[in-house]
Amino acid sequence: MFPLLRLRPLFRSLACLVLLVLWGLTVGETPAQTTTPPRPAARSARAAPVPAPDPAITKLLTEALALQADYHESQALSRYEQVLAKAPATYEALWRAAVLSVRIGNRYTDETRKAAYFSAARLYANRALVVNPDGAEGHYAAGLTLATQAPLLPLRGRLLAYREMRTHVYQATELRPDWAEAWQLLGRWHYRVDHYSLLERLYSRLFLGGVPVGGSTLLALEALRTAHALDSTRIEYAYDLARVHLNRSQQTRATAVLQAAVELTPVTADELVVSRQCRLLLEQLNRRQRRQVQRYLKKL
Repeated sequence: MFPLLRLRPLFRSLACLVLLVLWGLTVGETPAQTTTPPRPAARSARAAPVPAPDPAITKLLTEALALQADYHESQALSRYEQVLAKAPATYEALWRAAVLSVRIGNRYTDETRKAAYFSAARLYANRALVVNPDGAEGHYAAGLTLATQAPLLPLRGRLLAYREMRTHVYQATELRPDWAEAWQLLGRWHYRVDHYSLLERLYSRLFLGGVPVGGSTLLALEALRTAHALDSTRIEYAYDLARVHLNRSQQTRATAVLQAAVELTPVTADELVVSRQCRLLLEQLNRRQRRQVQRYLKKL
């Protein structure tokens, strides 16, 4: 019993030591600080200023448009190229350079030079779609370049070009339904696809998943009528429309369109060529109608 009495002071000392340690820990604690969430950065009340157009580029574009309006297409193309050298992402210059490259290339008989212009047009059109994917003009330029490149390509490349062309011609008319050139291109695509050769149809079905959806002469007729109604002063619209009427054995309508077309005054060398084609086609129709009348009178 005496040994336990001797241990009591030791227990008291240990207990005091434990209490002192616990009290020290309590005093050392600091109350939790309440932190307020950081405020979001205040948005600028003013929108970022739109940079002013470069006067040099504006001047070149104005000159190019004036030259193009006066049918100086080579000089206009040169101006657009100068614009693109200074500002490569100029949408107006890109799609117009593509269209002009196609028109100029079509005048060459040398397939090498023709193909060079068409390749440049394809690059311009693709860049225009990168700058503005929803631009009707860019889609039109892309479809036009594919249409002109296709006849120079082998069978597979030609058919792939017509398949790719479908999206662009539809987009161009949907985005700008009042643009006659876009409707003409859509009509030409319908007519060309509907008149695939037997080999083209077989190859498309065997290796490309079928003929492009939508190719129809009736739809071509509708699209070309729209183009002609939007701009009856363009003789090439009349010529295309008359040819489709003849394909549908609609000679009276074709004759009426051609008679109106030959009264138009051609301005460019290209229009002069189309005007002569209209006259030749009209003469053929008139001769055919005279023979039919003579046969009818003989029967009487």
